[in-house]
Amino acid sequence: MTAVTGRAILRCMAQRKLAAILSADVAGFARQMEQDEAETLIQLKRMFADVFEPRVSSHGGRVVKFMGDGALVEFASVVAAVRCALEVQEALADDSAIRLRIGVNVGDVIADGEDIFGDGVNVAARLQAVAAPGGIAIPHAVREQIAGKIDAPFADMGSHQVKNIARPVHVFAWGGSNLEPASAACGANERISICVLPFDNMSGDPEQQYFSDGVTEDIITDLSKVSALSIASRTSAAALKGRRLSAAEVSQRTRCAYVLEGSVRKAGNRVRITAQLIDGRTDSHVWAERYDRDLGDIFALQTEIAEAIAAALKARVLPAEKRALETKATTSSEAYKLFLMAKHYHVMGSERTDEIVVRLCQRAVELDPKYARAWALMAVVQTRMHYRAANDDPGENAASRALELDPNLAEAHAAYARVLANYRRYDEAEAEHRRALELDPDSYDANALGGRTYTVMHRHEDAIRCFEHAIELDPNEFIASAMVIQNYVALGDTDNALRASRRALTRIENIIAAEPDHGTALGHGIGALAFLGETHRAKDWAERAMLLDPHNRTLRYNMACAMTRLREYDQALDYLENALQQSNREALDWAKADTDLDPLRSLPRYHAIMAETEARVAAEEDAT
Repeated sequence: MTAVTGRAILRCMAQRKLAAILSADVAGFARQMEQDEAETLIQLKRMFADVFEPRVSSHGGRVVKFMGDGALVEFASVVAAVRCALEVQEALADDSAIRLRIGVNVGDVIADGEDIFGDGVNVAARLQAVAAPGGIAIPHAVREQIAGKIDAPFADMGSHQVKNIARPVHVFAWGGSNLEPASAACGANERISICVLPFDNMSGDPEQQYFSDGVTEDIITDLSKVSALSIASRTSAAALKGRRLSAAEVSQRTRCAYVLEGSVRKAGNRVRITAQLIDGRTDSHVWAERYDRDLGDIFALQTEIAEAIAAALKARVLPAEKRALETKATTSSEAYKLFLMAKHYHVMGSERTDEIVVRLCQRAVELDPKYARAWALMAVVQTRMHYRAANDDPGENAASRALELDPNLAEAHAAYARVLANYRRYDEAEAEHRRALELDPDSYDANALGGRTYTVMHRHEDAIRCFEHAIELDPNEFIASAMVIQNYVALGDTDNALRASRRALTRIENIIAAEPDHGTALGHGIGALAFLGETHRAKDWAERAMLLDPHNRTLRYNMACAMTRLREYDQALDYLENALQQSNREALDWAKADTDLDPLRSLPRYHAIMAETEARVAAEEDAT
């Protein structure tokens, strides 16, 4: 082989590309091995399998290699890489003996087969070395790219001369025991970090929980409008709900300097809100107030609380931000109450409550025709009802109205994306999903509906990313938890499919314990049991489900998928035939694309069922 030929082959084998690199290493690993080698290795393997790899997968990363107690991971997006790093460290902050140092860099790398190397990798490794245990270090370039996309306080640690890198690296750090408090370590322009805990419902009526949850969410939204403040994600705060932790413990777990907690008491048309802001570093009160108002003053009250907190922290509220605080989604307190109630029923995930959600939203927009959030929620639920042929309204009018009223409402774009997907306009639907997630990466509907569209498009990695984030956003939700399973299966990722099935089943068991006839939960639970190989239990659940909710066609469809997993093909086809008897085009398209049904596609009876359904649907379309 000539030298020229050899160089040509090397150029083909090694390709340059831009990538985000995550380098992780266990802090104090040698000391832990010296103390208890066997237990340390067990904990290391468990951490990588249960915490690290699932989060890498959910954010679209690829583990390039494991190196003893370390790992090198490649991402296409630096935002995804940093989000993954944050989630890993937050997960390990609770009760884990393993502490990671993580460095994230973005830069030019050389790909040689499955491996990567070059300056981009070297800088990530050096950043990891300077990160504190439990912390993350990033360079200025990464900080610039995540600005406005990730709400996490990265402190400016100045320039560092790192090993084997000629130029100094400007380092920003998050978390870890060696990081100074935000106010001490950061310059005057660094944002002040706050964790808003879910406000307690003090109304003496558990049915009023929806109202206190809604007030909490809107206070978070208002505080997020102040650029001088950095507000912990709803996910981080919701995970602490019901746990009796001191402000110092909350501050440590969320890496926030301040903690806001409070309570809501609603009685008739009166509402009392108490709130207190605590410095998590000293466990001392910074500000506290109690407000007794008419329900009609709820919007002005939320603005007043946000402005009082900003003033207590000496955070400047810019004129445009003040205008944003004073701009509310609705001016009707009654419409607001109805919307919060509708949202409460929506997150329950039961088909039986869909009509209630639509009815509440319709009443809300009668009271305030310009209430975009109510229009958007109505559209989301109407698309779901139309999919199962439970109404004639596909949700397009409500989604269009929501977008017309508020083009920057993530849920409006997500609802319209679902409408477009139901019309098989997938490229347009994907563009709407992307816009929804740009506007609000932490919107449950934007992520869950995006996952659904990517599933039918067989874009399984994208579906997993969306579903996994939706799952994190709501610790009680079960639909995304169940739907992500088939995407792992489609990719041949059995380990994550088993993990997802166990997680979904745990959530569904909690729901069924409180609501034994929840048909939607039962249907998804049967599928999880089938994948876990719990055949007898899956069949017991199926028998019970048919007695409790016999007319639920979505339940029958999910049972068809479950029986397919159990290789009970005749029974699966019975359920499928029944589920499709009154289906429309959207449901038929889903069945055609559903990878859970792939084992049936070679059977003559399957083709007969699909042909009959296709002929009926086409005739109905011609008649309209």
